[in-house]
Amino acid sequence: MQLSNEQRQAMEKLLPGVTIDDRVVRGLADIYYSRDMPVRVRLKAISKLVGIDQMPPGTALSRKICIWDIAGRAGPVFQAAMDQRAMAKEYGINLEMVPFTNETVMVEELKAGRCDAALMSGFRARLFNKYTGTIDSIGGVPDNKHMRTLLKVLAHPSQADKMVQGEYVIMGMFSGGGVHIFVNDKKISSLAKAAGKKVAVLDYDQTQAEMVAGIGATPVPSDIVSAPNKFNNGVVDILAAPLVAYELLELYKGMDPDGGIVDYPIAQLSMQLVGRLDKFPNEIAQLVREASFEAYDRVRERVKIEEDRVPGRWWIDIPDNEKRVYESMMQDARDVLRQEDYYSGDMLDLQRRIRCKFDSSRGECAGGGS
Repeated sequence: MQLSNEQRQAMEKLLPGVTIDDRVVRGLADIYYSRDMPVRVRLKAISKLVGIDQMPPGTALSRKICIWDIAGRAGPVFQAAMDQRAMAKEYGINLEMVPFTNETVMVEELKAGRCDAALMSGFRARLFNKYTGTIDSIGGVPDNKHMRTLLKVLAHPSQADKMVQGEYVIMGMFSGGGVHIFVNDKKISSLAKAAGKKVAVLDYDQTQAEMVAGIGATPVPSDIVSAPNKFNNGVVDILAAPLVAYELLELYKGMDPDGGIVDYPIAQLSMQLVGRLDKFPNEIAQLVREASFEAYDRVRERVKIEEDRVPGRWWIDIPDNEKRVYESMMQDARDVLRQEDYYSGDMLDLQRRIRCKFDSSRGECAGGGS
């Protein structure tokens, strides 16, 4: 495999002062796309090949990575990112990690070029890549085993072209765990019983408001920080959130004394690292994507620690027939959002193939549902 002229130019821009001759081009191409070596081994080989490891102090490759973590510098997401910073430093790459508690502000910093890459929720990442931004589709990924399989597929080099959209490249995808429905009254245990209730929806996502209105509930536009506060203060009755938010955002305050959590995930949350393509050529991003998946189990362990903080008394069991109603509603929503070009059809098709791999008896596996 050869690097194109555009890729060669991108490498020269990425590595100022390094001569990208034909020998280096062939070596880089072989290393980037090799599946025979772990990412760490390939990074060492690249570092040696282009001479990063021999650069004088102070001339190491530097990039600014912005991290969204509601808890800021002390938060679990930012701390996990710092672990990766230490690894990068081994290969002569200096990553400046900058925490943001406001995701909207961070996204604008990325657009303005003041961040070279930014770690954000999958909902926000849809602004930069519709394909990976559909990972969080409602009902598209039922549980962790489906999520693991999906992210493994997406980390493969065969998916590399889909990771670039315009000026941006997706550099990594991580699991944030299942999204559940938090309610302030256990009686709100079904879609029918949500009619007339107030539901927090993301203010930058009009489709959420439309879906909530469609079941007879009242959407209350909120951002990702204010939504939990509105739930805790009784402004809204219903909040969709990952379990990791239970203790971090003190959601037990909004559920006390008669509320609960519907024991049925409506989506799997992703966190995505979005980079500027002029700072991270897709070949470099491919290595980061593979390294991200190699860290899947470690990230999942961190998430599970937070999920396990939810006491069993909060769970609201729902019968199988109610689950089928949820499933049907979510498939209808995916079909509509595919037609409206909000969701990526290619991602919905991939998710359906994975669901059918785990359970071929599903009705959608004989037909063409999303």
